[in-house]
Amino acid sequence: MTQEHAYSLIIEKIIECEIPNRAQYIRVIFCEITRILNHLMSITTHALDVGALTPFLWAFEEREKLMEFYERVSGARMHATYIRPGGVHQDLPLGLLNDIYFFLKQFSSRIDEIEELLTNNRIWKQRLINIGIITKDEAFNLGFSGVMLRASGINWDIRKIYSYEIYDNLNFKIPIGVNGDCFDRYLIRIEEIRQSISIINQCLNLIPIGEFLLNNNKISPSNRFLMKQSMENIIDHFKYYCEGFTLPSNEIYIGIEAPKGEFGIFLISNNTNKSYRCKIRSPGFNHLQGLNLMVENAFIADVVTCIGSIDIVFGEIDR
Repeated sequence: MTQEHAYSLIIEKIIECEIPNRAQYIRVIFCEITRILNHLMSITTHALDVGALTPFLWAFEEREKLMEFYERVSGARMHATYIRPGGVHQDLPLGLLNDIYFFLKQFSSRIDEIEELLTNNRIWKQRLINIGIITKDEAFNLGFSGVMLRASGINWDIRKIYSYEIYDNLNFKIPIGVNGDCFDRYLIRIEEIRQSISIINQCLNLIPIGEFLLNNNKISPSNRFLMKQSMENIIDHFKYYCEGFTLPSNEIYIGIEAPKGEFGIFLISNNTNKSYRCKIRSPGFNHLQGLNLMVENAFIADVVTCIGSIDIVFGEIDR
């Protein structure tokens, strides 16, 4: 959902609209759920690559529960298309916030269990500590972002630096690494899961009642109830889904703190319903460039450890 989020934010910035407060909280809840989903996958498949099977099985049990929350708001487990320009597609179903709360209540202990297996495990530490070291300067010059940048000791998180949505109303910490090695990247992802739990809990307590979608038929679909009562709303609905909407001419870049790093979109709109250019900046493309530096003078087995610590999806690199 973070990718949907970035695209929605850039459209809202071009047309200069403010989305409802409730929609902002819903977006943040699901962006942090996405972060937890990502880090559970990253940490435990990394462990699987190194030779530890159990954390992978435990994490995927928890991922199933989180994907059910995706499914309940959108009907899809992964590609949700839930965050849309103007807010979110539909309001939260009854009882979902309670279920998220009860999930988070037991989830912290699951992270403790994964840490018990990995953090002080001597084999895990031998395979990760002082492997794939990237210094501050190297991380900066390679264009790293997200966990890869913070593991090298650079305090940079777009949620804090260029706060968007309601992140500036929330209290959370930014974990920073010391050595810039694979072990630091693992520790930061573990701590980011804990911080995401804290962020979601704060949102559950603060989320207001109100609209979930901007009431503007030029950029958001018509209300389904009104559509069945009014010819004008049927026309708006038809035009929205057939033609889309027109963005005024502009040139804007927006980056968000996605789980893998800075996910950015550069959009050139030209006063039509099809933008002139949309360039997507995926974090993994820059991170993979650092692999050569990370594995210099290392064992062949360490290449697997380094690739796992980068947390890349090869689909975002060659697209």
